[in-house]
Amino acid sequence: MTNQDKYTRWLITEAKKGRMSRREFLGRSSAVGISLAIGTGLFNQAHAATPKKGGHMRMAMGHGATTDSLDPATLTNGLQWVVAYGVANTLTELDASGALVGSLATEWSSSPDAATWTFKLRKGVEFHNGKTLTAKDVIASINYHRGEKSTSVAKPLVASVTEIKADGDHTVVISLSDGNADFPFNFNEATFGIYPAKDGSIDWKAGGSGPYILTKEDPGLSYAFKRNPNYWKKGAAHADTIEILSITDSSARTNALLTNEVDVIDRVELKTLSLLSRRPEVIIEEGSGPLHYTFPMLTSIAPFDNLHVRKALKHAIDREEIVDKILFGHGVIGNDHPIGPSYRYHAADIEQNAYDPDKARFHMKESGLGNITIDLSASDAAYSGALDAAVLFQASAKKAGVNINVVREPNDGYWSDVWMKKPWCASYWGGYATEDTMFTTGFAPGAAWNDTQWDHPRFNELLKSARAELDAGRRADMYREMQIILRDEGGNVVPMFANEVHARNAKIAHGDLSWTRGFDGRRIMERWWMA
Repeated sequence: MTNQDKYTRWLITEAKKGRMSRREFLGRSSAVGISLAIGTGLFNQAHAATPKKGGHMRMAMGHGATTDSLDPATLTNGLQWVVAYGVANTLTELDASGALVGSLATEWSSSPDAATWTFKLRKGVEFHNGKTLTAKDVIASINYHRGEKSTSVAKPLVASVTEIKADGDHTVVISLSDGNADFPFNFNEATFGIYPAKDGSIDWKAGGSGPYILTKEDPGLSYAFKRNPNYWKKGAAHADTIEILSITDSSARTNALLTNEVDVIDRVELKTLSLLSRRPEVIIEEGSGPLHYTFPMLTSIAPFDNLHVRKALKHAIDREEIVDKILFGHGVIGNDHPIGPSYRYHAADIEQNAYDPDKARFHMKESGLGNITIDLSASDAAYSGALDAAVLFQASAKKAGVNINVVREPNDGYWSDVWMKKPWCASYWGGYATEDTMFTTGFAPGAAWNDTQWDHPRFNELLKSARAELDAGRRADMYREMQIILRDEGGNVVPMFANEVHARNAKIAHGDLSWTRGFDGRRIMERWWMA
């Protein structure tokens, strides 16, 4: 071992034992040839597992609109999810490895056919209003998304529920019309936050039992919180206070981090990532998950009700160019369905839809619609680079004889006025823990977030069958066929799966990160702390 090797080992040991500041460690490590990125990573890894209580954490997110609400039935964007997880707990949650673990439910079990599920509830949990959690609150919170009049985004996930009943104060039994092997995974979603029961419904405005109490709400601008002094979960909820800002403009969001207005940002602008990473005070973190960027078409509206038009558009997009110029290598190409490489049943063997101008021309001719121009609405509110992606799509389609007119939409109000309102637009999906949740939320007929108005008999049949199938091999075959159906016939162009990338300063730290969604599985509020 050389003297430099010995010195490097000593540096790392001293950092791990907390006997060296970050500045000193980075200065010494650069002197012996450890790169800034590696040195920062080693130091942060060494100090990540030592949570501290106290301080004020500030974050900025590239989501949010003035129309936002914390009604659990209407959670639309990532900021709402972060806030929802901050003020309320769910029955289950995903840990950093993606495994399902208990939260308000300590354990669960099912009948052999997975059609009856029993959840044991944690005792002694207190809501923000002082009420103690019982089975009645859980039942009311789940029922809030059920019923004919419900317009909840989570309604499809509980559509098979036939009965929910309490077995004492701390046990809930749920009966389903059909088996569902992944049913407990649904209850880690922010939409299924548990709130106190009131007058036959829930009082979500009172807050749940979450780690933080909402003290100020200004939708589209900011949210403020203080730590819940009676939070039941040990080793969580570290900061005294937290502020979340909605900054949808990527340059403004980055400047907020660089000028020390905030401590962490999501949706880092990838085209400036290399420049940002050179700043010694900035720590870049990245991971791959189910996040994907899309161009959904309303298949019930002309010209998108024409299968040949949909096929033409799927062959008119140069995915490789878009991934290179929009993601800059921080992601992979998509295949017009939402099940990417992070999913258990991702079908990696099916043929990739590719840029093929000849096929695009053929299908446009077969559509019988002639030389039409198709409007594509886009805004960077959908995702950073969405407008540029739409323009690249327009250019590649033009070479294939397909005319696309890019309509530049305003950021504010995009999700309320454009998404699912205009026939074709840019969008994104953070993804879900299971294939069933993703398919059910985004493609089941009648689902509030079915943003292509998709209704396909064979797909619907497979969705129901796969959900109840307990044999992994047969289930994989069903999900493979569903991916093929969406690739060939669906109304969604999915050009890419993007890595989650956030940036922070050294004032805050965390443990192992979950990449199931951005910001540590959207549970950043209770998992991160001031360093």
